[in-house]
Amino acid sequence: MSSRRKIVAGNWKMNLDRAQARSLAEAVAKRSPEAGTADLVLCPPAVYLDAVATAVADSPVALGGQTVHDKTNGAFTGEVAPPMLVDLGCRYVIVGHSERRTLFGETDAIVNAKAKAALAAGLTPIVCVGETLEEREAGRTGDVVTAQVRGSLAGLPPADVAGLVIAYEPVWAIGTGRVATPQQAQEVHELIRRVVGAVTSPDVAGRVRIQYGGSVKPDNAADLAAQPDIDGALVGGASLKADDFLGIAAAFGR
Repeated sequence: MSSRRKIVAGNWKMNLDRAQARSLAEAVAKRSPEAGTADLVLCPPAVYLDAVATAVADSPVALGGQTVHDKTNGAFTGEVAPPMLVDLGCRYVIVGHSERRTLFGETDAIVNAKAKAALAAGLTPIVCVGETLEEREAGRTGDVVTAQVRGSLAGLPPADVAGLVIAYEPVWAIGTGRVATPQQAQEVHELIRRVVGAVTSPDVAGRVRIQYGGSVKPDNAADLAAQPDIDGALVGGASLKADDFLGIAAAFGR
């Protein structure tokens, strides 16, 4: 059994209003013991970070941003700087989510710059990698994921890599209702750990936490949690309901 502490993060994406965000966060905070030993992170829309921070205060639930700029300030209209997230109480930030990569053109180099900026500000990046359906069907999953891991982590000190989180999210399974089988997910998680070991060290590879993200729900979470290299989940739609989110967290926190 791995000694790595499991981590379950809820990515609310562009959903909810202020009252709904506060209510959901309060419910998760109140019921956080249901997660057992798993760490909990909520990543609301940036405009609701302050409200959610208040709702989870004095609870073990951590706050995270959904994305971040790689500069600390400047003329970048609409962007959010790492120190701003820290100022609002964030401890984590998602970087390189597949929607950022596909819809907003974020490359591995951009993800790498954001990860470095987040770490410099004291944030823990959740670095996302994953292949499209076309890439999987072409047998390119290994090559694509390996290149993304190497590119996204390039130049990071081993100690920083050991402390961050990697999320494997097959693009074809995000919001589609499709989910990689536990065996498919485990294979890629094992690959990611080998790649991390190759660019840092076996010790770092053994310490870094790797989440699975892709239509995770309470009814498939236990099978995913049973895999040796899956250390948690990055949850999308199911994180918008406290029962579902905490049900997933409970599967990993047993």
